Amino acid sequence: MNEIKNISAIVVQTRPEYLTQVLEDLEKSGVCDIHFYDEKGRIIVTVEGKDADEEISKIKKIESIPHVISAEMHFTYTAEELDQALRKIEENQQKIIEFLNDDSIPAEKINYSGHMYKKY
Repeated sequence: MNEIKNISAIVVQTRPEYLTQVLEDLEKSGVCDIHFYDEKGRIIVTVEGKDADEEISKIKKIESIPHVISAEMHFTYTAEELDQALRKIEENQQKIIEFLNDDSIPAEKINYSGHMYKKY
């Protein structure tokens, strides 16, 4: 069994009229996990691999699916980077909770630099 070292988020684009078929073909491909899609034909998937070459091979397989217009890597992480990020979150979790629950800090002083997406 190959140890997973990399994980990447891929944005797959198809035309809306082919969305159902492409979703089925992605599921059958066995090379990715589907996380989100919308009525415009945008699909967010993740691929995992032991190295970048394995991930690229999986992306090429996604690109070869009929009616896939594009499959672009959006984010990529190594297992080590994910572990570091999780440790950082765990280390700062209590400070973040205290900050967000501190009624003496005006809302205008809280800077948000992330993204919010509706999931359907």
